[in-house]
Amino acid sequence: MNHLDDPGRGDQLVQRIQQKSALRRLYLEVYAAYQDVLDRTPHNGPAIELGAGAGFVKEIIPDIKATDILPYRTVEMTFDACCMPFADSSLRFIGMQNVLHHIPDADAFFSECQRCLMPGGRVLIADQYPGWLAHWILKYAHHEAYDPAAQSWSFPSSGPLSGANGALAWMVFFRDRARFEQRFPQLQITRIERHTPLRYWLSGGLKAWSLIPDFGWSIACGLDALLLRCSPQWASFMNIELVKQRNS
Repeated sequence: MNHLDDPGRGDQLVQRIQQKSALRRLYLEVYAAYQDVLDRTPHNGPAIELGAGAGFVKEIIPDIKATDILPYRTVEMTFDACCMPFADSSLRFIGMQNVLHHIPDADAFFSECQRCLMPGGRVLIADQYPGWLAHWILKYAHHEAYDPAAQSWSFPSSGPLSGANGALAWMVFFRDRARFEQRFPQLQITRIERHTPLRYWLSGGLKAWSLIPDFGWSIACGLDALLLRCSPQWASFMNIELVKQRNS
């Protein structure tokens, strides 16, 4: 087993996220985006986060059920996102942070989203965007596989976290958007927001180090904002919001 796929790492990752203030703040930004989308969904039905792993979504949004494919101690349900244990038209919200690019069969996953979401239910996907800087980091400096030239949305997976294509979200929602809209007509793309050019990389992510001290957070935020004003191509991440169309 690749060490990345070992659920025994969970407690170490929980501690790291809590102790690294820049990383925790980035998680809080994602959870704020979840809440914004959740507020625009139907009020009944379950809300879930896929790949909740070592995060702390329950601390911020108690209504969201933390789920993962790996049996981390901190999650409430364990299942494969390509075969979700929910009834048709039952979910009101699906959130996922840096999870899509680890799913080896995107077609199966989006089919499950289309099946499980109730009309008016929404998905918020926070994932990598291969902008001007991120492309080179993902290609040469990141430990995960990255293949923007791949024609298929599927890839052979070595494991839930060790398997990946870091370009997958860009492939689906930028390069192949027409294909997505044709295959999943009930899932309307309502918003794509590109963000966070530098802060995640400077935070060190889930590694032990960080280049953003507490006093440097506002400076890093200002630099990110300045780069995005110059061009959204500086972004390293993006949020994609989908809504399941109501029956006509």
